[in-house]
Amino acid sequence: MLKIDSHTHILPRVMPKWSEKFGYGGFVHLEVSRPGFANMMRDDHFFREIASNCWDAEERIEEYGKSGVQVQVVSTIPVMFSYWAKANHAADLARFLNDHIAQIVQAHPRHYVGLASVPMQDTDVAIQVLEEAAKQGHKGVQIGSNINGLNLGDARFFPFYETCERLGMALFIHPWDMMGKSDMERYWLPWLVGMPAETSRAACSMIFAGIFDKYPKLRVMYSHAGGSFLPTLGRIKHGHACRPDLVALDNPASPDNYLGKFWVDSITHDERLLTFILEMQGAERICMGTDYPFPLGDLEFGAFMQSMDFEDDQLMQLFSGAALSWLGMEASDFE
Repeated sequence: MLKIDSHTHILPRVMPKWSEKFGYGGFVHLEVSRPGFANMMRDDHFFREIASNCWDAEERIEEYGKSGVQVQVVSTIPVMFSYWAKANHAADLARFLNDHIAQIVQAHPRHYVGLASVPMQDTDVAIQVLEEAAKQGHKGVQIGSNINGLNLGDARFFPFYETCERLGMALFIHPWDMMGKSDMERYWLPWLVGMPAETSRAACSMIFAGIFDKYPKLRVMYSHAGGSFLPTLGRIKHGHACRPDLVALDNPASPDNYLGKFWVDSITHDERLLTFILEMQGAERICMGTDYPFPLGDLEFGAFMQSMDFEDDQLMQLFSGAALSWLGMEASDFE
């Protein structure tokens, strides 16, 4: 059975010190910490230690092979988005990352699919970089759940969605810059509470703004099983119905009308929640994902799904069919 991991992250092993290159701080670079490891540094401040499987394409293929997963959909680590930076500098950074991923895909076309990065702080520049990435062979683009505090339903992003639709580029929404982060640093709450809420924020804002009606061919996947959106859809639907004066400002359609019109990955860490999401979405809209190589991900590569009582056709959708339809690809592309 073809298996595709729809949610993984990768970085180049060697990057410029962007802060020195651009003349102001805030950018991330890598510094060797110990053999096989590097520290992600934001200027002089430690952000995260990563291991060689965050940059070594061959090592990743070997590790995936042991788990029977043939294909990785790779995107950058969201901290690299740099939406706060000057747009031309963020564009240079995005192109560097996109070039790196394109080279990996070109070298290993049976094992990798690339998602680009774009400078979303300037829609015109983002579209330019997106069009360049499409010509490189990227099958989609990863963006954050908000752009410098702006919701994804903001009208300034409409031309970007139109371009994704026109180019046939899949759109991957990943939480970042979590709301309330500064108020809940203790206990890793931004990652445990803020990320699921951010993904729901993105889904709600796009649905309430009518994005899926304006751009019906736009193929969107929300990370981490859609965050808290699907588990709280009853509340969201009720709020839309009982306070249309506050919620239904731009879209009168009930939020549950959009079930099955977007994709989510399978990262639930809970068989009961995956069963619930399967009932909500259907297997054809759930893509196996891991968040590899990070420990908060499903680093058993979806093994728990095979222990569940799924039919073979459901497993085929979960492991590859849904991802292929989201990416606009065929299984034969990996033969």
